[in-house]
Amino acid sequence: MTAADSSAAAAPTSAVPTLRPYQREAVARVVAHFRASSEPAVVVLPTGSGKSLVIAELARLARGRVLVLAHVRELVEQNHAKYEAYGLTADIFSAGLKRKEAGRQVVFGSVQSVVKSPERFADGNFTLLVIDECHRVSLDQKSSYRRVVEQLRRQNPSLKILGLTATPYRLGQGFIYHRHHRGMVRGDDDCFFRDCVFEQPLRLMVKQGYLARPERRDMAVEHYDFAGLATTESGAFSEAALNRVVAGSRATPGIVADIIARAEGRLGVMIFAATVAHAEEVLGYLPQGEAALITGATEARERTALIAAFKARRIKYLVNVAVLTTGFDAPHVDVIAILRPTESASLYQQIIGRGLRLSPGKDDCLILDYAGNPWDTYAPEVGEPRPASDSEPVQVICPECEHANLFWGKYDGELLLEHYGRRCHGLVEDAAGRAVQCSFRFRFKTCDECGAENDIAASRCHGCGKLLVDADDKLRDALKLKDARVLRVSGMQLEATVNGRGLARLKVTYHDEDGATLDEWFALETAAQRRAFQAAFLRRHLRAPGIGWKPATPEEVVAGRERLRHPDFVIGRRVGRYFKVREKLFDYAGRYRRAADAG
Repeated sequence: MTAADSSAAAAPTSAVPTLRPYQREAVARVVAHFRASSEPAVVVLPTGSGKSLVIAELARLARGRVLVLAHVRELVEQNHAKYEAYGLTADIFSAGLKRKEAGRQVVFGSVQSVVKSPERFADGNFTLLVIDECHRVSLDQKSSYRRVVEQLRRQNPSLKILGLTATPYRLGQGFIYHRHHRGMVRGDDDCFFRDCVFEQPLRLMVKQGYLARPERRDMAVEHYDFAGLATTESGAFSEAALNRVVAGSRATPGIVADIIARAEGRLGVMIFAATVAHAEEVLGYLPQGEAALITGATEARERTALIAAFKARRIKYLVNVAVLTTGFDAPHVDVIAILRPTESASLYQQIIGRGLRLSPGKDDCLILDYAGNPWDTYAPEVGEPRPASDSEPVQVICPECEHANLFWGKYDGELLLEHYGRRCHGLVEDAAGRAVQCSFRFRFKTCDECGAENDIAASRCHGCGKLLVDADDKLRDALKLKDARVLRVSGMQLEATVNGRGLARLKVTYHDEDGATLDEWFALETAAQRRAFQAAFLRRHLRAPGIGWKPATPEEVVAGRERLRHPDFVIGRRVGRYFKVREKLFDYAGRYRRAADAG
């Protein structure tokens, strides 16, 4: 895509909307990216930041045909209206809007309608595809968005694809793009979108006064207990499971009463219920004549009327069940009450985004969470699912490229006690000058053939290509040997002591559940011995690997024992009268029970 001449296809100056500085920068970054590459790109803008205007400007500048897709008719309509604000005309292809036009240079369509009408787009020769709410693009080749992409690429292999979203992550996948313009890797290499070319952080939007300040409150007095709720295979909560928690809950009347009290003097309240039955119960406790309910089953005409009444402030409370999380714009909303667990950071951000738009008389938006959701308002996702409820985002500097990684982890005061990062997210240049991911791995498993360090979940070595020996196979083979000892490790003891010749040594003893032990001994007297200790022991045992902790004596190691973790299994082989540790298995996820799994 290239920028058109200022004289071409430009509307009169009075009709052209004014872009904010970050919107202009986003447009410029997209244009620069597509001049150099045809790889799919992403722009990340918070809810309420004006994605529609960025889309309109890009469509105006584009040479060639443009298709703009969204998954709900409200977004199709909004994006189309912003484009026509330039004084230009575009088509709409959406069954929900009762229009199926696809002849003009720019077409705004719903993905459901476009995928069902391939013949209308077979010879379209589109040069730019824009996908709003692009976090909905699946890795599944048979999904609606991917089928449309494949169809358009058959007509134009150089098709430029741009996605825009406020929430660039998918449940179960993590980040939807591979590289970030600030020089780091976020998602896996198989992500459909390759580059995030521009991101405007929510915190900066609030600081600059473009969005209302979110004031989150975790409601500890009255709340629902969703802690024991399990998700389905898709990662979502089932309606039946949700109903078991909220149906007839004694907490509901108190929660609704609390919402009403906290909303006194507020302008508009959106309540996100767990299920339809739950929403109907909540509605019954709200002031009569001041509240309405919208669900997926609400008839279209009634839904339109209820939304219009809410926007006109004829009703104050709007209860819904997962139907107003995108494409809904009511700037006066200044209270968001969350009465359901949100399975993903994306869904949580979409919910609170309904209340962050600016409006006269509105200073902030009160976020009332009655469901104990773990997501942070400004930094909801690190890239992988949160491994433990008490973990938080932590910064870890790569010892090789010095990139500041963001991982889940834990602090003990100022001490970074643990992190769950596997590989550095930094981008470095290879010999050909290409931006590639830094090769440093914080956690790894070593190939027995070539010694290369691989991801802990890898099945084949990235170095030599050989199949990596399965941990279960190692344990099974060792258990068959008479001269081997296998410990299901339940604890690790560190001791600063001396050996038989009176030399200072670190003794590491591994214990299993039945009292059996295996020992390792390390010398730290010379620089070479300390380097060997770092490679043979610390690199695998540190709970926060790569942080640069370099103890120089056995006493320092013992004093820092809280920094260390023990392996799940240790395999020893007999050497003379003693057993020598030959293999240690960390991050084990096989069929044998770990000591930590004992009930």
